[in-house]
Amino acid sequence: MAKQLKLLILNASLSERQTIKSTLNRLNVFTFIEVNDSQQALDILKNQAVDIIITGLDVGKIDGWRFSRMIRSGLLSTPKNTPILLTPPIYCERIAETTARSYGIDAVLPFERQDMLPQVLANVLSTHLEKSSRLNLLLLETDDNRAAEIEQHLQLNFACTHVINNKQALSIYLQQKFSIVLLDATAAQAASANQLVKEILQHNPKQAIVTIIDTHDADYAEQLLLSGVTDFIRAPYEQSFLTKVCDHAARREDFMVSYAEFAQKVEQLSQSQSRYKELFSAHQRILLHLNTVVLEFDQQGRIRFINPAWEALTGYGIKETLTKSLTDYCHVDDKPKLLDTISSILNAGIEQQQIEIQISHKDGRTIWVECRLQLIKNSSNATTITATIDNIHERKQAELQLRHLALHDTLTGLHNRYYFDQQLNHICQTELTHGEIEHALIYIDLDHFKIINDSKGHQQGDIVLKEVAQLFIANISDEHLICRIGGDEFSIILKNINLLDAHLVAEGICMAIEGHQFQSEEQIYSISCSIGLTQITAANNDPSECLKQADIALYVAKNLGRNLVHCYSKDDSDNNTMQAGLEWGHSIRQALQQDQIELHYQPIWDFKRGNIAYFEALLRLKLNDDLIYPNQFIPSLELLNDTYLMDQCVIRNAIAAISQYPELNQVAINLSAQSFLDERLLPHIESSLEEYKVSPTRVIFEITESASINNLVATRAMIEKLNRLGCHFSIDDFGTGFSTFNYLKQLPAQHVKIDGSFVRDMLNDPIDLALVKAINDISRSLDKRSVAEYVENKEIFLALKEIGVDYGQGYFISRPVPIERIPYELEKISQNKTFYEQAPK
Repeated sequence: MAKQLKLLILNASLSERQTIKSTLNRLNVFTFIEVNDSQQALDILKNQAVDIIITGLDVGKIDGWRFSRMIRSGLLSTPKNTPILLTPPIYCERIAETTARSYGIDAVLPFERQDMLPQVLANVLSTHLEKSSRLNLLLLETDDNRAAEIEQHLQLNFACTHVINNKQALSIYLQQKFSIVLLDATAAQAASANQLVKEILQHNPKQAIVTIIDTHDADYAEQLLLSGVTDFIRAPYEQSFLTKVCDHAARREDFMVSYAEFAQKVEQLSQSQSRYKELFSAHQRILLHLNTVVLEFDQQGRIRFINPAWEALTGYGIKETLTKSLTDYCHVDDKPKLLDTISSILNAGIEQQQIEIQISHKDGRTIWVECRLQLIKNSSNATTITATIDNIHERKQAELQLRHLALHDTLTGLHNRYYFDQQLNHICQTELTHGEIEHALIYIDLDHFKIINDSKGHQQGDIVLKEVAQLFIANISDEHLICRIGGDEFSIILKNINLLDAHLVAEGICMAIEGHQFQSEEQIYSISCSIGLTQITAANNDPSECLKQADIALYVAKNLGRNLVHCYSKDDSDNNTMQAGLEWGHSIRQALQQDQIELHYQPIWDFKRGNIAYFEALLRLKLNDDLIYPNQFIPSLELLNDTYLMDQCVIRNAIAAISQYPELNQVAINLSAQSFLDERLLPHIESSLEEYKVSPTRVIFEITESASINNLVATRAMIEKLNRLGCHFSIDDFGTGFSTFNYLKQLPAQHVKIDGSFVRDMLNDPIDLALVKAINDISRSLDKRSVAEYVENKEIFLALKEIGVDYGQGYFISRPVPIERIPYELEKISQNKTFYEQAPK
C-alpha cells in the first residue's frame, strides 16, 4: 500500500476547508492537517515536514503570499521546494497567477473551481522541481563586458541568458519561454535589432521587448514602439532605471490581461440582477428533470421503481429494467461489494450505506457511479431499500489519473522518484529479515544525452527517453521495478536476485541500448549508457546508503569510459580522490597505449672528470599537441594501479633511443613503486634490451628511497636480478624517507641520489648542508657514487664540487631536452667546459 501524503490545508473558512477535504477524501492518498491561521501553520512547519500545501490569501496577519515566501526561504523543517497550491477568489485569478510566479507558488486554482483540484494536484506532484522567483530574461549584447555588467544589476529579479548575435538569440528563444527580451538597438546594432524584434513578434506578438538606444531622435523611438517594442531606455542610463523598466515591461502583459478579466467580471455582475429570474426558472426545470437516478427495491431486491435518468445513464429502457436486480447491471468485480452492502442494510440494521461501483452501459462500456442506499420502513413496519445513483465517471477517472500521476513519470509512463523511494524503503525495512534474501539496485545514466537535447532539441530528447523506457520494459521482467529518477537517469530495483545475475541483467541493458537505433528525421544514430550496481542485503539495508553506493558506482562507470557496468565496492567510498581522477587517468592510459609520449633527456655532470657522465630520461605525454608533465598525470595512474603501463612505455622508448643515438652513452630510467615489483617488469626489460641490441651496462634504473624501503627484501632481490643482467641501479630522492643509513648496506645499488630539497637550500640552511655532506660521506664509505639533484646555480655547483659529490644534475648544467636537441646541448656544455675545469677542486 502506498504511503499517505501529508497535506496541510490553510484557510480561515471552515466550510472551505471541509470542501477541499471532501473533494480529495475519496482519493485515499492524503492525511490532512487543517489550520485556520498562518502563524499556527508556521508553528507546525517549524517542527515537521509535509508533502503539499493548499493555502488561501487571507489567512491571518501573515497573508498567503508572505506565508509562501517563508516556505521558500528554507528556514522551516518542511523542504523549501514543498509544492504550494494557492486558492484565491475567482475574480482575481490572473493577478494571483502573476504574483504567484514571484513567490515560487506551483499552481493557482480559484476556490470556485474545486472540481479541478485532483488534476491540478496531479500536475503539481508530477513536476516537483526547485522553485525560483526570478523571471527569465534573454539578453542580446555583443560586448561581453557590458553584458556582464547588465546581468549583475538584473540578477536579483531576472535569470539572464546572454547571447551575442541574432541567430543564437532566435534559436534559444524558440526553445525556452522568456518573460522579457532585452537587446542593444544603438546605432551600430540598429538594423540587426529591428530584424530580431520583427522575427520574435512573428512568433509571439505579445512578447515583452526592451531596447537600449543612443539617439535623441523621437521619431526613431516612436518607430520602435509602433513596431511592437514594449519600452526603451536611452544610453547612458542608471542601472536602477534599467531594472525598473525591465520589471515593468515583463509584467505589463499580465496586468493588461488582469484588467480585461476584471472588467469582464464587473460586467457580469452588473447583469446578474436582470438574469436572476431566468436562472431561478432554469433551476426549477433542472429539478424537474433530475439527472440523479432514483430506484426502489422490493423485499427480494428487485427494482420496482426507477426514474428516466436511468435510461440516460445506462442506455437501458425503464420497462426492460423493472423486476431485475441492480446486480444484473453491475460490473462483475463489483457485484460482491454491492450484495454485501444490501445484506448489511437488510440484516445488520445499518440504515445508510454509500459505495462506488461500475455499472455496465448497454453499448458495452462501464461507468463509475456513486450509489447511496437507505433503509425505509412503512407504517406496517415493512422494510424496503431506496437508492440514488450519480454518474461520477469523470471524477473517478481524475482520481485514478491522480493516483497514477502521483506514482508515475508523465513522459515515459515508468514509476517516478517518489514511488521508487517508497519501494526502496519498503524493501530495505521489511523484506530483508531473513539473511538469505538479497536484491540489487542499479542506477543508469544515458551517455552524452545532453548532446542530443542540445543538437536535436528537447522534443527529440523526449522521444529518445520514451524509446529507452520501452527498451527497459522489454528487457526487464515484470517482478522488477523500473523508475525514471529524473532527466536521463533511471533506476531499477531487481528483486530476489544475487549480485552475479544482477550484473548480467545490467550488462544486458547496456547491450540493448547500445544495439538500438534511434532515428531523428533522416539520421539514424545510437547511444549508450553507464550503470552503477550495488547489492541490497540484510547487512546493507539502509536506503540512503544503497542509493549513495549505486550513485558512486555509476560515477565510476562513467569515468572508466562509459557504456559499461560498475559494481560498488567499499574502496569506491573510501577514496573520493579516485573518482575525480578516473576520467583523466583513462585519457592518460589511452595516450600511453597509443605511444603518445616524448622522452626528454637531462645530462648528469661528472665533477671529477669534468664531462657528461650519463643522462636521465624524463617522461612527457603528448595530448592535443600539449606536453603534459609527470606531476599532472602520475597520481591518476597510481589511482588506477596502472603505472606499469607507463614504465613499460618509458623502458621500451628509452632503450630504443639508446640504440639509435650514440650520444646517449648511459641512461637512467625511473621506475614507479607500483610496477617495480611487478613480475612482468624483468622479462620486459630483457626483451627490450635484446630487441634493440643494447648493452645492459648502458642502463641505470632508479627507484625512490621511500618505495624501496617499503619492501626491503623484495627490493634487494630485484636489484640483484638487474645487476646480474648487467644494469646499474640508483636510489632516488635519498633522505626523504627518514630511514637510517644502515639500510643502504642491504641494497646493492651503485648510485645514491641526494634529494633536491636538501641541495636547493644547502647554502642557506646548515642542516641541509650537513645532510648533503653526510649522505655523500656514507655513499663513499659504501663504495657508492653520490648524485646531487637541483644544481640550479653556480654557487651550488661549486659547493658540491668542493664537498666531493660525484655527479650533479640541474638547470645550471642543462635543462631536459628532446632527443634531437642533445647534440646542440652537448656542444653548449663543451663551450662552458673551461669554467667547469677552472672551478676549485
